[in-house]
Amino acid sequence: MNGPSIMLFALSSTTWDGLSDGVAILIIAALLLIGLFLGYALRGLVGRWQAESIEKRMRLREEEAEADIKARLKEADISARAAVVKAKEAFEASTKKRRSELQAADERQTQREANLDRKAAALDAREGAAAAKAEAADAAAKTARELNQTAEARLQALAKMTHAEARKEILARANAELRADAAILSRRIQEAAREQGETLAARIVADAVQRCAASHVEALATTTVTLPNAEMKGRIVGRDGRNVRAFESATGVQLLLDDAPDAVVLSAFDPLRREIARRALVALVADGRIHPASIESAVATAQAALEQTCEEKGAEAAAEADVPGLPAETLRLMGALHFRLSLSQNVLRHSVEVAILSGAMAAEMKLDGARARRIGFLHDIGKAITAEKRGAHAALGAEFLLAHGEDPKVCAAVAAHHADPGTDGGVYGVLCAAADAISSARPGARQENVGDYIQRLENLEKIAKAHAGVLHVYAVQAGRDLRVVVDPSVVGDSAAAELAGEICRDISAQLKFPGMIRVTVVRELRCVEYAK
Repeated sequence: MNGPSIMLFALSSTTWDGLSDGVAILIIAALLLIGLFLGYALRGLVGRWQAESIEKRMRLREEEAEADIKARLKEADISARAAVVKAKEAFEASTKKRRSELQAADERQTQREANLDRKAAALDAREGAAAAKAEAADAAAKTARELNQTAEARLQALAKMTHAEARKEILARANAELRADAAILSRRIQEAAREQGETLAARIVADAVQRCAASHVEALATTTVTLPNAEMKGRIVGRDGRNVRAFESATGVQLLLDDAPDAVVLSAFDPLRREIARRALVALVADGRIHPASIESAVATAQAALEQTCEEKGAEAAAEADVPGLPAETLRLMGALHFRLSLSQNVLRHSVEVAILSGAMAAEMKLDGARARRIGFLHDIGKAITAEKRGAHAALGAEFLLAHGEDPKVCAAVAAHHADPGTDGGVYGVLCAAADAISSARPGARQENVGDYIQRLENLEKIAKAHAGVLHVYAVQAGRDLRVVVDPSVVGDSAAAELAGEICRDISAQLKFPGMIRVTVVRELRCVEYAK
């Protein structure tokens, strides 16, 4: 019950009796109107209060939204400024780098122009010297003509010769004198060029050899596998030797069961097969279960592991030789050379050594050291293919490299490193051949049979003794230097030079040898008298 109703009820209960009905109705109506007015006023106040509350909440939400928008705008502004700063720094760095590149290019251009100026000055000086020499030659010719005329007149006056006879005699004398002078000058030039060339070549080779630290050779055709006990050898043999037959059939390696109870010897000329057999046998001994099926499985596993090892060995050797960018198949074949020997010299170590020597000599000669190292490293890759294909390893290697996308110039140098007929590797092929000869001929590089060594020295001496006028022949420096003593009454100075060339040509045609052989012809005239 609301307020007006309560008031109406109270009034009606107290005054109803004293008032008339009309008056009571008017009072009631007035009170109802007052109650309605108060209800509507109260409702309006409540509605206004609610509207103000809603408006206040809306203002708060608007303020919060405005603050959030301002914060977001501020973050966006900060991010934009950071991006602008970063872009500015990147632009400044790029500009600085470009500026430095332009400066370097400008310096190179300036240096190139300076070099051209120096060359032009040197050319001008040469032209001036040539002009002076030409003038001197003209003056000398003029003087010679005058002297010739004077001599001709004297000869005609003294000898009563005709003009033609005197001219003929003078020309003959002049020709003889000029020939003698030309021979002397030619010999001097040849000796000077030879001395300078030998000095320069010796310096280049010495520097290259000093920069290369080479290991010694290793030579084994057998591999020994140690067993844990004597019982294991019986397991390896198997019933009636079936395990031995299965192992030899799967690996191609011969098992040698000697008297040693705790060791088995693997014998094979192919080092790859011998290595596969060793790994398979070690795995079988560790497993303990040895039968034909397990032998085949172990051999297959060892073969797969060996291929991975070959690729790793090839990658390590390429990194050591500083030869990047080789494909996986090439690295695998190069790694296979780790298990191959050439006259007891490890072929992979030999390839690394040749690469280092080639690069060092190329650097001394102002050539491309990277290409020289690449050729030297890959020059014997064909030796990993000779077991599968027939032919010379140089040609096989060049064919393989060309098929796998190698530079044709590199392939040509690889094919020509043994100077085979029909091959031309250019200056890099010559460098590779020289480095190959140095690596093969250095002390401790290779082991040679004593009989073959003595036979080679005897053949050298025999070739030299076959020439006329030779008294004694001595092969020294392990056959690298041949000393030939000649009879001075039979062989003259000019004939001695010709004899040295003939002996060199005969040695090159009749013998095969690594490196170079120096032939020295010694002509000595001794005059002995006795004073009494």
